[in-house]
Amino acid sequence: MQEGAEELEYVGFWLRVLASLVDTLLLCLALAPAIWLLASGGGESSRMAESGDGWMMQAFMMQGRFELSPLAGLMINWVLPAAAVLAFWWFKSSTPGKMLLGARIVDAKTGAPMTPGQAALRYLGYFVSSFPFFLGLIWVGVDARKQGWHDKIAGTVVVRPKRLGKQPVRFEQQA
Repeated sequence: MQEGAEELEYVGFWLRVLASLVDTLLLCLALAPAIWLLASGGGESSRMAESGDGWMMQAFMMQGRFELSPLAGLMINWVLPAAAVLAFWWFKSSTPGKMLLGARIVDAKTGAPMTPGQAALRYLGYFVSSFPFFLGLIWVGVDARKQGWHDKIAGTVVVRPKRLGKQPVRFEQQA
């Protein structure tokens, strides 16, 4: 390790679950206004939305009478979440949930911030990691470097400043 370099540790399964829960909650809160604006319910629900009768709108949403158009659904469910995650990874090497833990995503060989290509591969790797039965995500709990399949595909690791008693991270090459 270089003189004065920060000692790091890998971030394990349960801390990453916690970070994902925080990210999911924040994403839902961020997308709620977009859902409200893009929603196109029919008949009564549209009139209630225009009248501002919010509690009735919530009741219609729960009954499935409040629907998004296919384009709005694509934007809300796929495009905006992907853009948000990739933007955080690119500009912060982290997501808000990981930031709360002091964690960041780095190149597994050098410890340098991940490249845009690695970020894209990592995001697509989530789909691979989810099948079958989320095994690629659970893999974080058994892997020595705490890498899920998406990390292995992209060549990344999730690290944070070293805590007491943890084995420090060693990179093959210096960044």
